[in-house]
Amino acid sequence: MRKPSSGKTTPKRKSSKKSSSGKTIRNIAIALLCVFLALWHYRSGLQYYLGFKSRKVSETEAEKQLSDVRTFELLNKYKECAIGFDVSQYQDTIHWEEVRTVEETFPLRFVFIRATVGKDKVDDQFSSNWNGAKRNKIIRGAYHYYRPNENSLEQAALFIKTVKLRKGDLPPVLDIEKLPENQSIDSLKVGLRRWLEKVRDHYKVRPIIYSGNNYYEAFLKAEFSEYSFWIANYNLFVEDFCDDWQFWQFTEKATVKGIPRDVDINIYNGTPKMLQYMTIN
Repeated sequence: MRKPSSGKTTPKRKSSKKSSSGKTIRNIAIALLCVFLALWHYRSGLQYYLGFKSRKVSETEAEKQLSDVRTFELLNKYKECAIGFDVSQYQDTIHWEEVRTVEETFPLRFVFIRATVGKDKVDDQFSSNWNGAKRNKIIRGAYHYYRPNENSLEQAALFIKTVKLRKGDLPPVLDIEKLPENQSIDSLKVGLRRWLEKVRDHYKVRPIIYSGNNYYEAFLKAEFSEYSFWIANYNLFVEDFCDDWQFWQFTEKATVKGIPRDVDINIYNGTPKMLQYMTIN
């Protein structure tokens, strides 16, 4: 090992500070460039919200408008498709009679409602949301949040006990987002397939699988290609459906009248009439 010279101690420390400072400046420059590109990319939406408004808006209102730009842009791009949302107890009590549109422009055609979690949890608002969607004539579907470290057949049994699907409802959904702690990925896939097959056999319809895009690409795409996928991808610059996506959840921060908290918005890769063909006969 080479012995460091004591006379070079101070210069090395200064060089380290300069290097750190240089990295910080580069990171700030990159961040500013990303913001600029995003604003330019969605300039038409920004004009819609800010440029042509006659009244002045507060700082809080301006921030909210900016956060909704991507939502407006994508909904406008896919306005011929069926637009929907998904809810759970985290949205609190929903006033279903008020739920009509998103951005006060685009009709909401369908909703996925969380029914169960793991082997022993029923969503606190499931019954209210399930019935409310029906009264409001919104096509409804139910989903199960899968816990990888719990028995898959017990989880399927809870979902089946809780959810009574009727003609006109969407197929059941398996929501898988977490990796297991005490088992291999291969064991996880076995459990997922057991849930899917048990639920399919009960309702006589093939379930839909929900997951994030990275999870889908890494663990689900090849193994479960016979299933339809509902994918969450919030990437600011993703504007197009992938061929394998049946539903696309592109934001978790939309505002819908009648729903107290922010809500996820989804686009179906087809028209409202095509969505009808997906429902249970």
